[in-house]
Amino acid sequence: MSQPSVVLEKLTKRFGDFVAVDQVSLSVGKGEIFGFLGPNGAGKSTTIRILCGLLAPSSGTATVAGFDVAQEPEKVRANIGYMSQRFSLYDDLTVGENIDFFTGIYGVARDRRAARKQYVLTMAGLEGRQSSMTRILPGGLKQRLALGCAILHEPPIVFLDEPTSGVDPIARRVFWDLIYQLSEAGQTVFVTTHYMDEAEYCHRLALMYKGKMISLGTPAELKAALNKQSMEEVFVESIEREEALAP
Repeated sequence: MSQPSVVLEKLTKRFGDFVAVDQVSLSVGKGEIFGFLGPNGAGKSTTIRILCGLLAPSSGTATVAGFDVAQEPEKVRANIGYMSQRFSLYDDLTVGENIDFFTGIYGVARDRRAARKQYVLTMAGLEGRQSSMTRILPGGLKQRLALGCAILHEPPIVFLDEPTSGVDPIARRVFWDLIYQLSEAGQTVFVTTHYMDEAEYCHRLALMYKGKMISLGTPAELKAALNKQSMEEVFVESIEREEALAP
């Protein structure tokens, strides 16, 4: 059995007296599409930032691609792609200039740059639009360009923090087709969302609420445990159960 791509053991993050991430433990395998589902303030984005080496945990441990996020953050960042919920692009650059910029940032080998640039243009549906200003792109195209720039260096693990926020349902579906392509190629995709329908697209889900992981499993397993309810009903009932058990 191959080594898990991402492992969390009692991961905790505190900001003063506030506990943003509360002893979360889980393991994510190679090629898996793993989702964090929860409302704003559930701890999803904070966990993602810890796993990307952008925040240090208060306690517990996490490894990404075999590297400790607290002890080896630079090695972690070299092995991941990260797309934030706010598009990680420069609006005052053209499409081509954005790709060239991130090619340099990620240290793509010079003999691979032309091929990787063409890959992004094709994947994002932006062939022939290298000179277009990024700020004028529709949300769906900008989103796909941001994903392409995040994976220019072909990282084994990709973190997507609410990547489809603010785009229309058709663009979201196209974006998820791209996520499946990454998974089929062996890349692990860790995605946060608050859209119930997107939760169904993940191989497995962690339901997050007030920093805690309140349920974990495949969408089918989570629904079966609560009599095949909709994912929204599963989430609401899980929250109610968590609150009932709270001291």
